[in-house]
Amino acid sequence: MQHLLEQLNPQQKEAVITIEGPLLIIAGAGSGKTGVITTRIAWMLEQGIDPESILAMTFTNKAAGEMQERVRELLENGAAGGSGATGSSRAAAKAAAKTASALTISTFHAFGLSVLRRYGRLLGYRPNFTVYDTGDQIALLKEAARELRIDPDNLEIFNLLQLFSGIKTERINWNDERWYEMSADLAGGNGSGGVSTFQELYRSFQEHLVTFNAVDFDDLIMKPLTLMREHPNVRGHYADRFRYILVDEFQDTSTAQYNLLYQLGHEWKNVCVVGDDDQSIYSWRGADYSNLLRFEKDFPRFREIKLERNYRSTGGILSAANAVIANNTNRKEKALWTQIDGGSPIELSFPDDDLEEANFITEKIKLMAYQDNRRYDAFGILIRTNGQARVIEEALLEADIPYHMSGGQSFFQRKEIKDVAGYLRVILNPDDDVNLLRTINTPRRGIGRRTVEQLHQVADARRISLYSAISLVLHGEAGEIEHGIGKTALGSLGEYVELIEEYQKRFGESKHIAATTERLVTDINYWGYLVQEFQKSDRAAKAKWKNIGFFIKSIDRYETNPDVLEPTLQGYLNRISLQTRDELSTEEAAGKVNLMTIHAAKGLEFDVVFLTGVEDGIVPHQRAVEESCNPEEERRLFYVAITRAREQLYMTSCRRRHVQNDIIEAVPSPFLEEIPPEYLVKTDGDPAAGLEMPEDPFAMLKAQFAD
Repeated sequence: MQHLLEQLNPQQKEAVITIEGPLLIIAGAGSGKTGVITTRIAWMLEQGIDPESILAMTFTNKAAGEMQERVRELLENGAAGGSGATGSSRAAAKAAAKTASALTISTFHAFGLSVLRRYGRLLGYRPNFTVYDTGDQIALLKEAARELRIDPDNLEIFNLLQLFSGIKTERINWNDERWYEMSADLAGGNGSGGVSTFQELYRSFQEHLVTFNAVDFDDLIMKPLTLMREHPNVRGHYADRFRYILVDEFQDTSTAQYNLLYQLGHEWKNVCVVGDDDQSIYSWRGADYSNLLRFEKDFPRFREIKLERNYRSTGGILSAANAVIANNTNRKEKALWTQIDGGSPIELSFPDDDLEEANFITEKIKLMAYQDNRRYDAFGILIRTNGQARVIEEALLEADIPYHMSGGQSFFQRKEIKDVAGYLRVILNPDDDVNLLRTINTPRRGIGRRTVEQLHQVADARRISLYSAISLVLHGEAGEIEHGIGKTALGSLGEYVELIEEYQKRFGESKHIAATTERLVTDINYWGYLVQEFQKSDRAAKAKWKNIGFFIKSIDRYETNPDVLEPTLQGYLNRISLQTRDELSTEEAAGKVNLMTIHAAKGLEFDVVFLTGVEDGIVPHQRAVEESCNPEEERRLFYVAITRAREQLYMTSCRRRHVQNDIIEAVPSPFLEEIPPEYLVKTDGDPAAGLEMPEDPFAMLKAQFAD
């Protein structure tokens, strides 16, 4: 490890070897934060700290996985001591890998899930509860609305879920003006009784979750926090075990996540948080960078270390970023610096409209790919809103430039995957009404809406799940309730229950989850269902069937992964519930231009970045500024966009822009005035400026496939 410490700058080294007591690391963009964190963990282990007493938390499964892998590599390299692949070095490396696997490195939500799995019974949860993703929540909310005789079509479902999330996580209350704005629409303009209606809907929504033995993502933070507060033995168990806690991307923590951290760490106080208030851009989903101030108050003897040397960007890009972010007043003072030469100045062009903007970008990429022999994945195109993507995508397609759009539909959100996963969830948790409704007539088995409504009547009258209601009806135990379900439908319901019970037995007896799932897919004749659904498109049916195959392979990879000590169906379903769409796209993005929102680009870096739509109303975004009455987060977002570039940054500000069916006059962003003129060059938008055209028309294509 000593040779690793020698490679660090003085501030990085100090952050690594400071183990005891509270530590606040302010890590500027490109300052080697991940290397410091992983080296710090490896150093702690070398000092004899038990790996099982270390808890490291971050925000994505991808980041957690990479952190664990880098720690393992550091330990293995240290164990091997730089020697050849001798038997002793291999044994030492194996021992190092075992040590790394004993660490707890996870997302906040995955940690919360592990707490609920162990102690959820104290809050009334039964084993094998389900984690609902956004799609499940939407379906459940619509169902709860229908039961209250509210037409879901009259609700802004996604916005409503966001507000319900705010209530659950205690970020907002029922006096928030957004409830009155939404209730006015619901009540025909006068808002009469609207807020109380939403309160009733919220209560019903939460009751449905409990009835279905399910939790949502907010519950994965709030329920463990409740356990810590109300059950001292639970808090004591985790606080005593995890005596050393590290939190990455601390500026992105919510109030609830901070409270959970405090419950875990305030006793031993060996808490290290790493973050940068200048990169706090997620307030809309609950992030609160003022947690930095709370940390200073709650851990008064903390030590602060600033990592200000940037290893990513050229001097010109970094100086421009520093000048912009200095205009924010509510921030910790820091000044990033670099030893990388000044590089090329930032180029700002003013296309006539967004069509010309898109063509400028694609032509520039093609020419730079040829002249600099760059792979396409060296380019990043950043947009502020998803609405900007369409014109750019069309231009990329027109230019035959392969690209990857981040934030698209997750593989696990595709209907065919959710159908099969839905069966697995019902097999594991029959009280999961949302997935029961998804699967009960998919593929079709003659169970129509009328039958489902009648089952709902039985379930509501007895306050039980739909599966329990089916059992009562099938066994003639519905009592005085007249369900009116005919013999044909009863037969189909019986077949469905037999299928679920049969596969509960098979999954219980078999250790081969993938093989059992494949048999399930065959038994329900999902291929026949696809053929029927896509009679006019055999290609579409085959594509969806192929996705089912990929899904089964992903189960196989899970259960054969040596790092998964006890593979279970429940473990696999939990894993895919906690996946995020950007984490599923790493392989897809290889060799392709990266098109993404600025929010999605945080944590990434590219040799060449195109920042589009640098116009007032887009950057900064008009609605975001109006809602917060403060442009500082939008300025932080602009700062994040600038610091994604390693070598070259191009910005475009259109004179006019297409907005729906209109063409509006655009005005350059006021943030541009904050960049000192010596770091900014304004051009006429000629993509070929300073570049030589290829003599060989196939040279660019050859360069893309060259090693």
